[in-house]
Amino acid sequence: MIHRSVLAGLTGLLMLTSVAALADTASLEKAQKMAANAGCFACHTIKHQTSKDGTLPIGPAWEDVSAQYKDKPGAADFLTRIVLEGSNPYASHWKNKAAGLAMPPNAVAITEGDARQLVFWILSLSK
Repeated sequence: MIHRSVLAGLTGLLMLTSVAALADTASLEKAQKMAANAGCFACHTIKHQTSKDGTLPIGPAWEDVSAQYKDKPGAADFLTRIVLEGSNPYASHWKNKAAGLAMPPNAVAITEGDARQLVFWILSLSK
């Protein structure tokens, strides 16, 4: 027979897991809505996609961004600045992965707080 305290603990753990899954879904939906409203999907996708005709996407997929920056110190601050101020047109760290166009400044399309929240979500995409 399962002791009541063990059963209560397992029930609590199951509830926390369910709440976390709902929070992840809510975060995903909120981040996608924020990105759509700011026009991010005009250049970016969430998952890396190879086109049939071999052309490169305009901007890197966010899973690729996450993989490149996830564990780097200061990554969230750096990427938030890139979102708001734009990227260096001469940087080539996305060579052969994206078209190489500079990201335009987006401070008129997204607030700093929303940009930071979006960046944290993007950084969470890496496996």
